[in-house]
Amino acid sequence: MYKTEKEFLENYDDSIYEKLSMTTDIIIFSVSDKPQENYRKNDEKNMSILLVKRKDYPYKDKWCLPGGFLDIKEDLEECPKRILAAETNIKNIYLEQLYTFGAVNRDPRTRVVSTSYMALIDKNQLKDKLSEEASWFDIKLIERADGLVSIKLEGPKEKLEFIVKRKLKEATTNQYEYEVVENEKLAFDHALVIVNGMERLRNKIQYTDIVFRMMPEYFTLGELQRVYEVILDKKLLDPAFRRIIANKVEKTDKLKKGEGHRPSALFKYKNS
Repeated sequence: MYKTEKEFLENYDDSIYEKLSMTTDIIIFSVSDKPQENYRKNDEKNMSILLVKRKDYPYKDKWCLPGGFLDIKEDLEECPKRILAAETNIKNIYLEQLYTFGAVNRDPRTRVVSTSYMALIDKNQLKDKLSEEASWFDIKLIERADGLVSIKLEGPKEKLEFIVKRKLKEATTNQYEYEVVENEKLAFDHALVIVNGMERLRNKIQYTDIVFRMMPEYFTLGELQRVYEVILDKKLLDPAFRRIIANKVEKTDKLKKGEGHRPSALFKYKNS
């Protein structure tokens, strides 16, 4: 028996334990304008996520979320920041830990546990050019009549789709879990990361101010409402929406002009 902590550490043999690796995967959400041909109509909004095409095996030429291995001496919270800067040229954005994914066979190389993060940005404000392998995909979640959920992803050159089965996990907290039914073009278990991230975003937008991480500094109430609607995937009645955001925004003396519309008052996030 060891008598002291120092004695124990000096004689400690870590070879008795199996090794595993840690990675970070980041789902980056943005809402951006979809211009209308009729300039008198308001621009529609699209919800988008950022994907990266893999250059190497495993899953060569398939799409994945920005991610990578945790360095042995790296703090967990620094890992997603480093990966985003290296793979996408994106820096200084909002990050929130999502879930930990640890299925035994989630990576064919070795046993890998991934801590996933959700990031939110206003894509229209990005100044740095994305890396060559990264691309934005507009994302649409469709509830099917057979109980399955289809997630369609449309990029500038390629369209992806995967299908999941949604099952109630915990009735008292209304928590769901997902099982991938069909997926050909997404690597690893990133289909699960994406659908869980969408669920988290939809839930949090209803009881937090997280939506303003995706907005420019100044915006009209109509623009803000359309962002809520595209994330929640439903039309909101104007009076109900105004009540939701009444204490979150403040009116400025600025106006949005042009684009074939009457000038509209610009607002900003009250706690900015």
